[in-house]
Amino acid sequence: MHPFVLRLVSIVTVSLGSLSCATSQKVSGVTTNINSLKFVGDYAIPFNYKFKNTTVGGLSGIDYDAENEQYYLISDDRSEKEPARFYTAKIFLTPKGIDSLIFTEVNHFLQADGKVYPGIHQDRFKTPDPEAIRYNPLTRELVWSSEGERIVRGRDTVLVDPSVVLIQPGGTFISPFEIPANLKMQAVEKGPRKNGVLEGMCFADSYKTLYVSVEEPLFEDGPQADLTDNRAFVRIIKFDVATGISTAQYAYKPEPVAHPSKPENEFKTNGVSEILDLGHNKLLVMERSFSTGRLPCTIRLFVADLQAATNIGLTALKDNQNFIPVKKTLLLNMDDLGIYTDNIEGVCFGPLLPNGHRTLLFVADNNFKFFEKAQILLFEVFE
Repeated sequence: MHPFVLRLVSIVTVSLGSLSCATSQKVSGVTTNINSLKFVGDYAIPFNYKFKNTTVGGLSGIDYDAENEQYYLISDDRSEKEPARFYTAKIFLTPKGIDSLIFTEVNHFLQADGKVYPGIHQDRFKTPDPEAIRYNPLTRELVWSSEGERIVRGRDTVLVDPSVVLIQPGGTFISPFEIPANLKMQAVEKGPRKNGVLEGMCFADSYKTLYVSVEEPLFEDGPQADLTDNRAFVRIIKFDVATGISTAQYAYKPEPVAHPSKPENEFKTNGVSEILDLGHNKLLVMERSFSTGRLPCTIRLFVADLQAATNIGLTALKDNQNFIPVKKTLLLNMDDLGIYTDNIEGVCFGPLLPNGHRTLLFVADNNFKFFEKAQILLFEVFE
């Protein structure tokens, strides 16, 4: 099937549903020892695709509900095109790749007062920046993260703290998690950087724990990534799901930027764009590197082991040697696959293949730009 075609008519839905049942099974337990990954195929959602009067794009996170065989996809639209939202979808797999995708519903994130979130032109102090989404099958609730805002410009300063919010599947607000003090936005160079905060998130420990990853170093933890190792660390924060309170913070050191920018003084970055639980205190960590002048992003996957890492709490890491960082091992550099990889920001386990192997699905944020792709990539997991 052509990658830009979405099958929306009921007769095709029935036939693809039969295909899906024949070629995949429900996902198994959460503990996974990943030894290697095999790229199976990709799929591109058409640019500016419309679904129920919304624009599909900016897809920054994905998660899988095995019981209902559906996916949750979060858009990072800051209530600019339409109110902040997330989608449910069916993705039909075959042993050769992704056959098709059908969006089934769109829901808007609701504030505590039941209203949708405003855009920057309505109320910039309440405008969200959605990034990650995860589903809890035990409670049948969702959790999502917002990066907040940091604009320091004299009287025009805007400081909006990042947030993690528990919601019902329809988008209704339940309760926020308590953000630790060092993740609060500040007008001085302390705390999170603009657009570099709560990018990744995953449940762990049978849904008793929620890990949230910071994309770039806090000001007090070191400089932003560069082409050489500058010993700057980002944080992985551990939350107790029952109380919504953070119980630990760990230091994780991202790689340098993968490629020089062109011209060399233009924008370049590398940071943690998503995390996924592997069980036994291990996480799959996705680092995404981008450099001006090179359209593809470099996506590197690491297995991170938190077992021996120091709980650093609120301690600043710049010029600090007195801690043990998270141990990391390279699993895959997607540059080595010879495929195009866009701004990939989300990953989840999907259904099992007929051979019993697990699947990983990745989603790319096209930033609502025609020259970027809203990709979905499918990988087979070898344990």
